[in-house]
Parts: sequence; C-alpha cells; structure tokens
Amino acid sequence: MKILAFDTSSEYCSVALWLERDILGEEVLAGQRHSELVLPMVSRMLGETGLALTQLDGIAFGSGPGSFTGLRIACGIAQGLACGAGLPVIGIGTLEALAQQAGGTRVIVALDARMQEIYHAAYRKVLDEWQAVSEPTLCLPQDAPPIQIQEQDWTGCGSGFDMYPEVLRSRYEGYLNHIIRGVRPDARAIVQLAAPRFARGQGVDPADAAPLYIRNKVALKEKER
Repeated sequence: MKILAFDTSSEYCSVALWLERDILGEEVLAGQRHSELVLPMVSRMLGETGLALTQLDGIAFGSGPGSFTGLRIACGIAQGLACGAGLPVIGIGTLEALAQQAGGTRVIVALDARMQEIYHAAYRKVLDEWQAVSEPTLCLPQDAPPIQIQEQDWTGCGSGFDMYPEVLRSRYEGYLNHIIRGVRPDARAIVQLAAPRFARGQGVDPADAAPLYIRNKVALKEKER
C-alpha cells in the first residue's frame, strides 16, 4: 500500500509517504507559506521514489483542529490531487496524530488555540487503535475535561502543554505522569494512522473531505477582549 499524507495545521508544513510500512517524511518551518511549499514537497518526494499520483492508494491530510487557513489549504490540496488521480481521501485529526507521536497508551493532548484557549482531547490505545476518552473540544486550560476513567500514568503533549504546563499539570494531578514538550502535528503520524483505515476501505470521495475546525471564529470582538 502506498499513501501520501501532509499536514499544514501549524506553522510547520510536513509531507510523508507510506511505502508498504516504510515511511519517508519531510518537515519545514513554513510560517504562512504552506500553499507555496506543500506541492513542491509532494512533487519532490514522489520524484525521489519514482511514483506517480495514480500509483498511490490514497491521500491523507491533517483535518484539524489547527490554523483555519492551514486546514483549508490541506483539505483543498488533498481534494484537488485526489480528484485528478481518482483516489480516496481520509482526514486524520491533528489531536489523534499528536497522541500517536507521544507513544504510550494513554495520552492527554492540548493544542494552543490562541485567545487563551486550547483544543483538547484524551486518548487511550486499545488493540493498536486510539479510542477517544474525551472527544476533541475547545476550552480554557483550567476547564479542560476531567479524565472519567480511573487510570493513571497519562502522558501530556501538544503546544497547549507548552503554553500552560502548570495549569494543566494541576488540572490532571494524580493522572499525569509526564509532559512531552515541543510535539506538533506531523504527516508521519498522520500516514501511520491513515494506512490501516485505507486498508479497511474507509477512504472517502474527495468531495466529502472536510476540515475539523471546532472553533467557529478566529478573533475576539473588541467588547469581548
């Protein structure tokens, strides 16, 4: 199975290629240049492996939450490439991708959502798949959803933990074993999660692909500040 994946949900842009369980990956600090960088990165990776888009089995992208513009870029490019090549598409949640990168079997994920909020989710690995213990949501760090199951040794990761480590550590006192700093969504984790789903036939028509925004606005009004 051969799968292309990319993520543009943060200030970084990453591309990965799944080749029968081997993974090739590239990441660059893009700032706001994702739309300029991602297609050349895809072309370069396919060129290095001698593959054409039509030889792939599917395309995966980081569906969010994350940067509104970045999510639209990823979804739009996935749709365009997949339509042209006649391929199915799968959107992989960035919070689940972070859990995949953290390792272990119990992970609390928090992404900085700006406006003093975080995107939050908690996952537990069951039979090599991530099961959401707390579904993706938007909240204040001090209001992060409690862990409802009595299991300890949770790992925390994501830019939300980088921004609000003490608040979240206090919130999950007795559950949180350690925090991994500097973890961000990456296409290599996305393609790892997408591969078994494509193998099960869970890819969708490109027209049905959509970002996962969670938040419905990107800035506070003056009276809300």
